[in-house]
Amino acid sequence: MWGKQNAYWVTNMMETDVTVIGGGPAGLAAALKASENAQVILLERGRELGGILPQCIHQGFGNFVFKKMLTGPEFSQYFIDKVRQSDIVVKTETTVLEIDKNKRIIATNSAEGILEIQTKAIVLSMGCRERTRSQILVPGTRPAGVYTAGTSQRLINIDGIMPGKKFVILGSGDVGLIMARRFILEGGEVEGVYEIMPQPGGLTRNIVQCLDDYNIPLFLSHTVTDIVGRKRVEGVTVAKVDESMKPLVGTERFIPCDCLVLAVGLIPENELSKQIGLDMDGRTDGPVVDERMETSVSGIFACGNVVHVHDLVDDVAVVAEIAGEHAAKYVRENLERRGKIRTVAGENVGYVVPQFLRGKELDSVTLYFRVLSEKRGATVIISCGEKTIFERKEKIVKPPEMVKVILSREVLNALVQNELRVDVRGGK
Repeated sequence: MWGKQNAYWVTNMMETDVTVIGGGPAGLAAALKASENAQVILLERGRELGGILPQCIHQGFGNFVFKKMLTGPEFSQYFIDKVRQSDIVVKTETTVLEIDKNKRIIATNSAEGILEIQTKAIVLSMGCRERTRSQILVPGTRPAGVYTAGTSQRLINIDGIMPGKKFVILGSGDVGLIMARRFILEGGEVEGVYEIMPQPGGLTRNIVQCLDDYNIPLFLSHTVTDIVGRKRVEGVTVAKVDESMKPLVGTERFIPCDCLVLAVGLIPENELSKQIGLDMDGRTDGPVVDERMETSVSGIFACGNVVHVHDLVDDVAVVAEIAGEHAAKYVRENLERRGKIRTVAGENVGYVVPQFLRGKELDSVTLYFRVLSEKRGATVIISCGEKTIFERKEKIVKPPEMVKVILSREVLNALVQNELRVDVRGGK
């Protein structure tokens, strides 16, 4: 119940060491790691744990974490089983309404009403969401048959519903590429995948395995300029775009279809992060973090796609365990927030995570970053002041594919400047 001061009637009050918000792969891994040395509550707004993974029935998960290829349900079930065997308190169908900098959480569910949780540390792992038609301003009517790629994936793989018969896919994000193959396997037709950028948005392996292997054409520098249909999609108009992403007059063509699927990018789910007042990175749309995944507010950590959108769930699990481990350490030891070294995105680098390095107690630190443009034969150079501390030749770098660099403790101990710069130089 709302009051004049935005207050709630609290029916249940709880205290714990660590509260993890979000029960996808990041939240599960963080909660398990934190539970080794702390009391943990895990809050998930959905009916089930696992996040998006239960609907990802294709293989491609677990290569690095488990050293074998798993489906999404198999990957998530490993963590779900471990959580069920632990002392972690799990509350599903529970929505977090409010968090403050004192780590006071207000949440609600139908069974308990309004909950107040006073916690010593928080791990934010809310994941990300898909961009919708309204966010990319596709003109035309508003008929049935327009879906995001993730929604169409859930309809087929969880609900057993085929969303259409003849498909056009706008955007070449990984889920859209995977769904192009899925539609074919379920007896549908895919006229083509249309990408507004001059290069694909998904991983190369998905271009090959999901489009090339099934003879599905990919049209780069194209977009949808109109959706036609009243009750149901009857077709779309596509056109080439110029260097400014504006449709070129005279290149339009009409494509009959009954389903338009949008695979136009993901947005980290950070309404709660902004409510708390965390420092945010405008390039990633996620909170600024250090190598322990701690945010600008002491004792509040973040991990997974809420920080930046990852390519692989394996990387999500790895950084989530770092967040969970240090959230528990924060509770036990009240870890010191030392002076910080800023990581800087240099030549042909869009962003670098973590954005700060604070301590030297970790055995190694992994830097994650994306390039701005595709290059072959480029060199990754990491420098501190005038000194180059890391250099590696890359066969090819692409914006859709994350680059990772592991810095050893020996290298970290030698850092004396307050800025670490990442450049990707040269190449063609």
